[in-house]
Amino acid sequence: MRIATSQIYSNSLSTMENQQAQLLQVQQQVSTGVSLSSPADNPLGAAQAVQLSATSATLTQYASNQNTALSSLQLEDSTLSSVTSTLQSISQQIQSALNGSLNDSDRQALAKQLQGERSQLLTLANTTDGQGNYLFSGFKSTAQVFTNLPGGGVQYNGDLGQRLVQVGGARQIAVSDTGAAVFQSVSAVGSQAVAAGSSANTGTGTISGVTVTDPAQATNGDSYSISFDQGSNPLTYTVTDSTTKQPVATSQPYTDGSAINLGNGMNVTISGTPAWNDTFSVTPATTQQNSSVFSTIDSVIAALQTPVNGSPSAGANLTNALQAGLTAIGNSISNVVTIQASVGGREQEVKALQTVTSTNSLQVTSNLSDLTTTDMTAAITQYTQLSNALTASQKSFAATQNLSLFQYINP
Repeated sequence: MRIATSQIYSNSLSTMENQQAQLLQVQQQVSTGVSLSSPADNPLGAAQAVQLSATSATLTQYASNQNTALSSLQLEDSTLSSVTSTLQSISQQIQSALNGSLNDSDRQALAKQLQGERSQLLTLANTTDGQGNYLFSGFKSTAQVFTNLPGGGVQYNGDLGQRLVQVGGARQIAVSDTGAAVFQSVSAVGSQAVAAGSSANTGTGTISGVTVTDPAQATNGDSYSISFDQGSNPLTYTVTDSTTKQPVATSQPYTDGSAINLGNGMNVTISGTPAWNDTFSVTPATTQQNSSVFSTIDSVIAALQTPVNGSPSAGANLTNALQAGLTAIGNSISNVVTIQASVGGREQEVKALQTVTSTNSLQVTSNLSDLTTTDMTAAITQYTQLSNALTASQKSFAATQNLSLFQYINP
């Protein structure tokens, strides 16, 4: 079989060009440190690299979201700690006001202190983050959470939305709680019904806190009223379920300091001498009047500002108002502590997710590096082999050029 000289030249040239291309490719890998510069270098590896890069970008975004979520939760945690401290201070002020030795001037001074505490609480409720977003306004992050009303009380300007942040592939976490949940509501579980006397009472009766004798009734949602019967002698009272409008007990003889059964596993004690038509109430902690911490503080301040002037009935009304306020503030403190515990749990969850995300990111980065970074030892070895092969090809081609019969013909 004859092999044409042109075919020898063509095959040799093609071989050397391929070797030269491979040599240049390996040289580029060594100089740049990147083994996968285009999909043509390694189609399967390129596909894997694209997937790993997308995973890395997703994990980076999750890490950023986790940092944002943790920052928001830590701010809320700190704010709720301050809210709890303020409410505890208010509770202590109310307990001080129950001191029977205080006069009207002393109580006016306490009212001033409570007004300052209320202003501090309102400032905490309107806390903003570093970007000017209100912490407790729900989705309406730019709306001031609470504003004072001209006639007293506050107005909630937020909504009931809870802002969520995507911190994992299948996990969104709440990074805020609403002002309505923190300052205007309490949980039925763990809260105490509020016993109070009517401000129109003319007797000296004072009502105690509620005692639960049947734990199954601890979350009873009905309201009850105790009214002293007109013209009764000796004094009698009637207990009515204000929710169902049904009487619980009628014309019961009143004994100073004796327990009054509400018929639902709860009882209260009334001390002193109530007057005919005096009324007392026991309402769930979750009612709007009882659960709004600002309404509670306003009621206590109003009671402290009302002169007693040595009037036994006015003193009894003051005591009833302060006792009711003390119970409601205690319920609010429990509510804030419960929410803060939830925030703390979410903080711990985010921190755990940060650890997992960091570990996964390192693994993905390592895998991507293994796939795209040049193995210098292997690349230099390959470069040497290709260089030697190219040199051999060139020498072989040079030798092949001399394989001609014409050189053996003497001139």
